Order: sequence, then C-alpha cells, then structure tokens
Amino acid sequence: MPMFCVVYGCSNRSNREKGKGFYRVPKIVVHKGERCKKLTEQRRKKWILNLSLRPGGAESANARVCSDHFVGGCPSALGDVESVDWAPTVNLGYQKTKPRSEASPQREQRMKLKEDKQRRSECAEAMLDLQQTAESSEPQEPAENNSQSEGIIGNETLNEQGYVDARCQTELTMDDIEKMEDILRQNTTDLGDLRTKALDAQFTQESFEKNEEKTKFYTGLPNFLVLFSIFELCEPYITCGPMSVLSKFEQFILVLIKLRLNLPLEDLAFRFKISLATASRVWHKVIDILHDRLEFQLEWPERHVLQATMPMAFRQAFGCKVAVIIDCFEVFIEKPSNLLAQAQTWSNYKHHHTVKFLIGVAPQGYVTYISCAWGGRVSDEQITIESGVLKNLLPGDIVLADRGFNIGDSVGFYCASLQIPAFTKGRKQLSAFEVAETRKIANLGIHVERVIGLVRRKYQILQSRAMPIEHMATKPGEALAMIDKIVVICCVLSNLCESVVPLE
Repeated sequence: MPMFCVVYGCSNRSNREKGKGFYRVPKIVVHKGERCKKLTEQRRKKWILNLSLRPGGAESANARVCSDHFVGGCPSALGDVESVDWAPTVNLGYQKTKPRSEASPQREQRMKLKEDKQRRSECAEAMLDLQQTAESSEPQEPAENNSQSEGIIGNETLNEQGYVDARCQTELTMDDIEKMEDILRQNTTDLGDLRTKALDAQFTQESFEKNEEKTKFYTGLPNFLVLFSIFELCEPYITCGPMSVLSKFEQFILVLIKLRLNLPLEDLAFRFKISLATASRVWHKVIDILHDRLEFQLEWPERHVLQATMPMAFRQAFGCKVAVIIDCFEVFIEKPSNLLAQAQTWSNYKHHHTVKFLIGVAPQGYVTYISCAWGGRVSDEQITIESGVLKNLLPGDIVLADRGFNIGDSVGFYCASLQIPAFTKGRKQLSAFEVAETRKIANLGIHVERVIGLVRRKYQILQSRAMPIEHMATKPGEALAMIDKIVVICCVLSNLCESVVPLE
C-alpha cells in the first residue's frame, strides 16, 4: 500500500517518488524512562503544531511526512532537540503567520496616544498612592483655601487633563526603571546560575566542555580536548536513530563512566534516565567500537624512538638498551560454574578466581603491550613465552622483570638479555656487586608496578571484586572476550595521560 505525505499541498507518495523517505508522526514512548517520555511528548506536539494536523489526523497510524520537509532530508535524533530537523520545517504548504497590513498613519497616532495616556494614568495612580501613604504617617496642615487644594497633590501639580506634571513623571519613571533593571539583573543572574547547575547535572557535550574537573572525574582523561578527540574518532561508528533516547556523545560518556567508576548498569540507567536494557545495549555496543578504534594506540615503539626519548635514570643504568619492563597483574572474576574453568582460574597468590594479563611498559612509562586474558593459575613464565611478546625484541635489547620471570633462555634466543634481581634462596648473603645490581634493577623495574597501579586507579572496573563471568566469554565470530577489550581500552586511555616516569 503506498504511503502519502500528510503535509497540506504535498502530493508525494511512496509508489511514485522513488528514493524519498516517509516518516511517521512521532508517538509518545512510555517504556524507556521518564526522560524519553517527556522528549517524545514535546516532539509530538512540535510536529502536530508545525503540520497543523487535527488530533484525528495525528492519531492515524498511516500519517507520514516525506523527506522534502526536512532540511537534512530526514528527522534528527530524539535527543538532538536543538537540531532544525527535530520537527519538519520546510515546504509545509501554508504560512504560519499572516502578514499584517500596513496601518494608516492616523491609526498609528491614535494607538500611540492611547498607550501614552495609559502610561500616564498608571504613574498618576502611583503618585496618589504615595501621597496617601505619606499623609497617613504625618500630621496634615489645614489648606489655605479650596482653590489651592484642588490643583495640588502634595508638592505635585496637575495639568488641566488631570495628569501629573511631566517633570514629576520623568523622575518617577526613571526611578522605577532603575529598580526594574536591578531586579531584572538579579533574576537574570539567578536564572543563569540555575541553568549552569542544571547543565552540570547532565552528561551533554556542552556540560563537559565547560567543566574540566567534570571531565577528569568522569573519564580520567586530562582535559576535554583529549576527550573530544577520542569521541571524534569513534563518532562515525556510533549509531543514533530518530528514536534514540541518548545522543552519540551521551552513549560514549556512559561507557567511559562505567570504565572509570565501575557503576552498576542500574545506576547508569537512573543517571541517564533510560531503561536497564538500553544501558546494557549501549555498554556492549560502544565497548566494541572503542576497542576497534583505539587498539592501534598500543604499539611497540621503534628502537630509534626509544633511544631518543630514554629517561635519564635508564641511560645512567643501562644506556639506551632497555626495550621493555614486563610484569603480570590479575583481575578478580566470579566463580565459574564449570569445574575445569574453576581450576584454571584459581590463583594461589590472590586466593580468588582471577584472570591474568602480561603487560609491557616502555622506559618512558607508557603501555606498549598487553596480552589476552589467561587463567589465574598459569605462571608468569608461561604467559611470557606463549603470548608472543618476545617476538618484538631486537638483538642487544634489555628486558627488565621480576624474579618470577625465569625466561633468560627464551630472551637469549632473540639475542637479547634479561635483567632480574638476584636470587637469595640457598645463599646467606649477596655480594656487593649483586646488591648494587639488584638495587638498580628494582629502582627502575618498579615503574611497571606504578603504571599498573595508575591504570587500575583510573579505571576502577579493573578493581572489581568479581567481574561478571559473561565478560570472559567470546561472542560468535570474535577472537577476543569482553574482558580483553576492556583492558586494552583502559591501557590506551591511560597512555593519553601524563606519564608516571620523569624524563630527567
């Protein structure tokens, strides 16, 4: 059945005009939260007002508006209230306001005189009220004669039409204007403060742009410029249809807040005034986009780049040969139901079910490598050998690690060397040389633990007491689980902040 445009005078229909879109008159949505309900009510009223539809016509399920009546060819998103295409505005088939015919000069003069007379009458009444107040508070003196009292009000004289003298009227009017200006300025200031407070309570782009502290608290990023650069990188891939409750920026911020503060999805649903199902869909969808668009930031640097930016402490200890500092960290997860998975994820060190990641940090303090998630039972040595991180080494490189990384032979296979603190097991005392070397390695190797601590503090989702077990599973057709994507995103975002390693 063909669709017809309901705009008066528009003859477009779907079976004749190919390529044109036909859009329903919006309905009120009541199952997606109070904010969505209010927005859909406002939008529906705006459409009906612009189209001059009768209630019967607006209620029809077949009421459509074609793309000719939108500036961009289609309606904007529900949350984009400021857009010109939030409602149809083009070629509506009628004139919203009737042109006023030019009034005759005599009529304009009469209207002007009438307004002037009304204004003077109001001023005269105000003066009479002031005089009566003054007479009631002060003793009155007897009037000298009736002829003087008839034409005088206090010290104010009346002309023959009964209006206050122009001099007194001007003084009163100016005084009133000054008072009104003061009140108006105060009201404007109060309204501005209220608007600022309301804006700060929202998660719009404007609210973050005007508040750097808000950006740091909710995203962990240093400023809005960095935040907006990441958003521009992801924006083309975030979907936002005409009936979307959240804008693209709000979807983006919802995921960053989840990573940053590890708030439950129920809490985020209340904050953004959406349903729990919508919050869950946005979380899973935008996480995939962030991972795909930011993954390239974790890159093993070229040797000449490492050498040119090597911090002074590393230069003094090992020259410019240190390529990476490696270590492992663990994230708590829920107890799996499968017995084999329970055994693979149990960590004797943490006494909890965990997943383990191998992280590589450059001497400059930035993450250059992160492995996929492994069960908490696996050893650090096994992860290092099987993850493939050693393939990035070049002949002559130095790898700094902790005592648990007994991988000297594997590192030597790539003509590189491993520097770890000396072992004290079975020995009463270390030599002076071993003590000095151990202290030197420990002082520089501690930077990897500082970076791990920074990532976990900035993005508290990695400090979860029990990350949901469903985050450990991979979706059909994908190679990485949700937990792998989360860790990569957190490491990339931390790299965009100031380094914890001093250059000098």
